[in-house]
Amino acid sequence: MTKADIVKEIAASTGIEKQVVLQVVEGLMETIKTSMINGDEVFLRGFGSFIIKHRAEKTARNITKNTTMVIPAHNIPAFKPAKSFVEKVK
Repeated sequence: MTKADIVKEIAASTGIEKQVVLQVVEGLMETIKTSMINGDEVFLRGFGSFIIKHRAEKTARNITKNTTMVIPAHNIPAFKPAKSFVEKVK
């Protein structure tokens, strides 16, 4: 399902114009991205959490050049679904 499909489905079920729904969906996504960039996690009860995972520094190998390199510690965004959501999908 794409963003356009989501907008179309919400517009059909609520009767709100597609342009308004699109602005709301894009606003939600932008707010989540901005919050995570600022180091905040986003919790949506009944849906899930957008969390920041920390990856430790590690040593990796470049097989083609047969050299080692150090990958620095970094943060990555992740999504953890709510238990009720997971149960419904199962």
